[in-house]
Amino acid sequence: MNRNWIKNTLMAMLVMSTAGLPACGSTRADEEKDLPRVYMVKDITPENLVRVYEALGRPATGRVAVKLSTGEPGGHNFLQPALIEGLVKRVNGTIVECNTAYGGRRSSTADHLKAAEEHGFTAIAKVDIMDADGEFNLPVRDTTHIRYDIVGSHLKNYDFMINLAHFKGHAMAGFGGAIKNQSIGVASANGKAYIHTAGKVKEVGTLWQNLPKQEAFLESMAAAVQGVSDHFGDKILYINVMNNLSVDCDCDAHPADAKMQDIGILASTDPVALDQACLDLVYAVKPTKDNDNRPLIERIESRNGKHTVDYAAQIGLGSQQYKLVRLDE
Repeated sequence: MNRNWIKNTLMAMLVMSTAGLPACGSTRADEEKDLPRVYMVKDITPENLVRVYEALGRPATGRVAVKLSTGEPGGHNFLQPALIEGLVKRVNGTIVECNTAYGGRRSSTADHLKAAEEHGFTAIAKVDIMDADGEFNLPVRDTTHIRYDIVGSHLKNYDFMINLAHFKGHAMAGFGGAIKNQSIGVASANGKAYIHTAGKVKEVGTLWQNLPKQEAFLESMAAAVQGVSDHFGDKILYINVMNNLSVDCDCDAHPADAKMQDIGILASTDPVALDQACLDLVYAVKPTKDNDNRPLIERIESRNGKHTVDYAAQIGLGSQQYKLVRLDE
């Protein structure tokens, strides 16, 4: 029998037997160690909010901005001051926001501060409307749609940002989490118009007449987030609170009641991994009468919301692969 034939056959059998195994010297643990960590705790309490922050191992130092939604008056799903107070005080943070582009009672600085007071935020910390005194342009890496990100001028006053988002549905984006909170949320009112129109207009007044294709809007959000992340470097972290899981955003004065049960608090130093983990948890729910994820999933899919995370990963903002670390197990 031909010796070369025998040798080649044995080599082929060896290759087939090792297909799908880790490379020599590597293990599944080696593969996982490089994945971003997403820390999770199920019980949504002030203590656990601090706990997930501490688990990240990235202390907030210097002048700390805590970016959250103060909530449109009439709404009730926004993160409550009693929940976030411990964390905000722990980091000696300032609650930051920018004015809205859709009218309502948060479209001017005076009214926005009044709304923040009514919702109890001014009682626990200083509240700064970052575009109260103007705006400036942040560079973005991905210029497919927007050439820069237009943000409130007060952003320059902060050394560190905690992106503290309420994860829920959204009428235009499909869902809102870390990515939306840092794109639309950090943009000035004009910057919101710029992102929503995928770079077509930079003034609020012509926003609704210039809406682009949905994918262009979603991709513009991802590009804007990357601009803010680049601005802060490693002086930023991301927390999503998965409660009051309505199909509607906190910018809605009359949001639909949540059909789902609360899921927990998640945190990461990677915004893409964080939003992806939250999406995965929503989709993993087995729907029942008292815990129905189908309305939220329909809202996400009808707006192609998952495209935001896909595109954010594509431009290098973060990873859709992650390791979920349960702090309560």
